[in-house]
Amino acid sequence: MKRFENRLRDLRVDNDLTQEEVAKKFFLQTTQYRRYENGEYDLPLEWAKKFAEFYNVSIDYIAGLINVPQRLDRSKK
Repeated sequence: MKRFENRLRDLRVDNDLTQEEVAKKFFLQTTQYRRYENGEYDLPLEWAKKFAEFYNVSIDYIAGLINVPQRLDRSKK
C-alpha cells in the first residue's frame, strides 16, 4: 500500500508541478511541503482535504486506502 507521501509526489508529478509551485499555491513554505511529501511530517486531515480538492481525487486515494484515484463529485456541494 502506498503511503500519502508517495501519492502526493505522484499527483504533483502527474500534473507537471514542482514542489515550489504546490507550496506557493497553498501558501506553504517549500520545506514544509517537501516534508509532507517525504513523509517527515504526518499530513493533517485538513491538508489532505485541500490536496484532494486541488487534485480532484478522494482522500482515500491520498491516504493509500484505494489504488484507483476516484474523482470528486462536485455536484453534491
